[in-house]
Amino acid sequence: MKLEEVYAALKTWMLTHGGHILLGVVIFIIAQWLIRLLKKWIRKLMTREDVDPTLQPFLISMISVALQLLLVFALMDIIGVKVTIFTALIGAFGVAAGLALSGTLQNFMSGILILLLKPYKVGDSITAQGNSGIVTSIQIFYTVVLTYDNKTVIIPNSKLSNEVIINTSMQGKRRLDIEMKFSYGISYNEVKDAVSKTLTEHKDVLKEPEFRTGISSFDPDGYKVMISAWLEAHGFIDNQMIIQEKLLEDISEAGIKLPGMT
Repeated sequence: MKLEEVYAALKTWMLTHGGHILLGVVIFIIAQWLIRLLKKWIRKLMTREDVDPTLQPFLISMISVALQLLLVFALMDIIGVKVTIFTALIGAFGVAAGLALSGTLQNFMSGILILLLKPYKVGDSITAQGNSGIVTSIQIFYTVVLTYDNKTVIIPNSKLSNEVIINTSMQGKRRLDIEMKFSYGISYNEVKDAVSKTLTEHKDVLKEPEFRTGISSFDPDGYKVMISAWLEAHGFIDNQMIIQEKLLEDISEAGIKLPGMT
């Protein structure tokens, strides 16, 4: 093909499609400006509505990508490029990627749900997947839990969104239940006085609701006493051990013997 023919073909193509290309360029520039404004508005809206800071970048990024894809398809249509083959390729790629990344995508969507619904937050004490500890980080694909014996457990978000989670700190306080057994030769009032001394003197036992002490059951060789006291959720296990130690000490000082004591 001669140079003159190439030039003529190019000129004809430009005359035919030049206006559409120019319109597409103008629309592209304006659309980019509008997308930037929209992203700023969405970011301000999320901040005002107190959307989790961890979630904000991901949502804004997803919205931006979706708008850019729509813009590309719109520009291709304006310029006159047939989008059928591109649609087929994107569809095929989407199916392949979905099959390959189904687990990852499930964790991703579960992470978004967790950040939106907030069944737990950073700093909460939870029990999940056989692990109990403090939530130290909520990522988009997984949650990090620091167990009470200082192990870092990384749990995929899909496991947490589809199974039972026990949040032991959401309500702010927890009830400590301790059951102790005494022989019938020991007066219940003596036991009650010793228990009351322990719980009254312990600074971390909440005043409301009040602690309770009562006989929970009768056995052939003695009776059982149930002790219930309310504590702050954070530090619950430490306070439980301190209270149990002090109970044993105060009961012994009161001259009360537990089964097996000599």
